[in-house]
Amino acid sequence: MSKEENILLEEISKQKKQIELLQFQCRKAGKALVDQEIKIATLVKDLDRVSEERDNFVTILGDGKK
Repeated sequence: MSKEENILLEEISKQKKQIELLQFQCRKAGKALVDQEIKIATLVKDLDRVSEERDNFVTILGDGKK
């Protein structure tokens, strides 16, 4: 095998390792995005619940204006 072929094979090997690393990082980032979407959905539900409870208290107690 010639020197040029060895250099090309080495470069191909490096590029394959880089691709594997990038794929791993993309999967990791994708999981983080899904986890954040779940957390956001939960927080939105909690906010809606708390807002409704607040509205109920205001209705029950009145708004202090008479």
